[in-house]
Amino acid sequence: MKLVTFFAGAGGLDLGFSKAGFDVIWANEYDKSIWETYEKNHNGVYLDKRSITDVPTSEVPECDGIIGGPPCQSWSEAGAMRGIGDKRGQLFYDFIRILADKQPKFFLAENVSGMLLSAHGNALENIKSMFRECGYNLSFQMLNVSDYGVPQDRKRVFFVGYRTDLGIEFEFPIPTTLENKIPLSKAIGDLKGNVLPAQKGNITNGEDCLVSNHEYMTGGFSTIYMSRNRVRSWDEVSFTIQAGGRHAPCHPQAPKFQFVEQNLRIFVPGKEDLYRRLSVRECARVQTFPDTFKFYYKNIADGYKMIGNAVPVRMANVLANKILSDLSAVENVQTPKVKRWEKVSSMIDNSIVSV
Repeated sequence: MKLVTFFAGAGGLDLGFSKAGFDVIWANEYDKSIWETYEKNHNGVYLDKRSITDVPTSEVPECDGIIGGPPCQSWSEAGAMRGIGDKRGQLFYDFIRILADKQPKFFLAENVSGMLLSAHGNALENIKSMFRECGYNLSFQMLNVSDYGVPQDRKRVFFVGYRTDLGIEFEFPIPTTLENKIPLSKAIGDLKGNVLPAQKGNITNGEDCLVSNHEYMTGGFSTIYMSRNRVRSWDEVSFTIQAGGRHAPCHPQAPKFQFVEQNLRIFVPGKEDLYRRLSVRECARVQTFPDTFKFYYKNIADGYKMIGNAVPVRMANVLANKILSDLSAVENVQTPKVKRWEKVSSMIDNSIVSV
């Protein structure tokens, strides 16, 4: 089945779907700092480098599915929480625009759990209504990826829709590691040695890394960072891998931060040398990227950004396998000729005006 992706990033979703047997034929990513990484790790996939707002639906290939993770900063609890009132939040509408016109058999969209905050309630209900008006049976759920074999606490919202004429609805897979989480010892335990600090200015060590991308950001830790414990033990799953290197979790070789007072913790005295951020490669492992997937960057911050913004490969693969199984049972269904964009477009206009 042919697949098109938007907001592709480094391609965590793409890789997970490819591993399930989907054929990713076309991807869209606007951030030029990611292009080299995507192109060198996804051979044969055409990469469109425009903003999604500039992509006419006529130039998007016919496909069986459209997937993507629209930018999440607008919805994040850690961000400004502007939601659909932010231009980045409105990129969700362009995803819907293309879906309405192309009418593939299915779609999948991923975003942060902050979408569920009451401040975004009306916008979220509008988005869900638009997906349905596009002609899809919508399934919607927040998942913690640690319940599906990913060594990380990471709660994300997933929208999955099957075109209504297929007569089926997506049911989210049953968790496989609800009790027996994958600990950091299994995920990164073999990477204890050979790690390098980034060069001055947090510039990459490049080929000097004995394990590709096994280097970590240096520099001080902010008061916000020091307000909470940032160490998970070897027998625990990782904290969420974020898109900013300065907020990467500390390596489990260190003891947990020592409490001083509310919103203030310190490194355990005498153990300061054990505290370092997870390396780019360790973050990639936690996000379940294979070691053969190499990240290309000059400034190490771009490596952390690509990895933190990605959908964990294993989570993508779990969902992809379920979708492929469902669609394989539906034979010889053609893409309908009816386009639904005109009606959905008016809903979008009303939503933006109401913000």
